[in-house]
Amino acid sequence: MTPSDLMKEIVNILDKKKAIDIKAIRTTEVTIVSDYFIIASGTSVTHTRSLADDVEYEMDKLGVKPQNIEGRATGWILLDYGSVLVHIFQADMREYYNLERLWSDAQNVDISDLITEA
Repeated sequence: MTPSDLMKEIVNILDKKKAIDIKAIRTTEVTIVSDYFIIASGTSVTHTRSLADDVEYEMDKLGVKPQNIEGRATGWILLDYGSVLVHIFQADMREYYNLERLWSDAQNVDISDLITEA
């Protein structure tokens, strides 16, 4: 699966599970760490954990396993799929860390065709 396909698949999973304010950022030009960041929020601790669990479960069904998972007991869960890093936040943590601002040199990806209307 290409990094772009992986990113799209994860965005779709997050959207189906009602993640809030999903963003995809192409990081290829600004870091060697990954090709994409996906940033999303949950509505509660339970929802945030559920989003991470669902991404892991659905990707596992496709034969894609995360290289690492961090923060299950915090308000910021990181799933590392190598070329795609998935950041799932509780709203207050997302606002505090503001990854969108920190990575503002990276290109925002138009995912509007992947997101269903609320």
